[in-house]
Amino acid sequence: MSQTVLITGASSGIGKASAALFADRGWNVVATMRNPADGSDLASRDNVLVTRLDLLDVDSIKAAVAESLERFGTIDVLLNNAGYGAYGPLEATPMSVIRRQFDVNLFGLVETIKAVLPAMRGQRSGVIVNVSSVGGRITYPLGTLYHGSKWAVEGLSEALHYELVPLGIRVKIVEPGGVNTDFGGRSFVFTTNPELTDYQPLVDMAAAALEAESPSGNQEPEDVAEVIY
Repeated sequence: MSQTVLITGASSGIGKASAALFADRGWNVVATMRNPADGSDLASRDNVLVTRLDLLDVDSIKAAVAESLERFGTIDVLLNNAGYGAYGPLEATPMSVIRRQFDVNLFGLVETIKAVLPAMRGQRSGVIVNVSSVGGRITYPLGTLYHGSKWAVEGLSEALHYELVPLGIRVKIVEPGGVNTDFGGRSFVFTTNPELTDYQPLVDMAAAALEAESPSGNQEPEDVAEVIY
């Protein structure tokens, strides 16, 4: 019987590459995304279920897990891939932006783990893979929110590993560096306030660095998908 992987953020980048790779290798794949229309190419595969999952909508998380179990019977692997980067001086950033960064990168991830754990406990097996980042190991100025969220994922993952091992469930983290995805585009939010002039030299330097060099990098999403697999 084929194993099943549920992937968040599967509409593009690492998530989409992982969905295609697992499907190519005979797995049942639940490719989740905020807008399922973005996964029409994946949905054409017999062993792929494309469904809605928004990390800011707990009901959508629970519904996606229920639909996965109804379609395939098990969830053997959860790949927590969805996330984005919020950057800028902390003092210039509204609390709504701060909370959204942690709601998506951390609390949405936690909600998804909690939703799949009953099934994994019941079968006494499973793997949870949390996509962190090199930014979960080192930090850069103006990355307070993104790095904070990823360091939180790292600590949570390590402790959760020891909590779940006795139940036959493993927790892993993957820490990509720069990857050729849209992280620097729609997955990137930068907040600043020019009136806070003390921060402006650092903001200008960061803007110049981003303009001079792509924030994505030289790894391809398929390279990371292979590591995850």
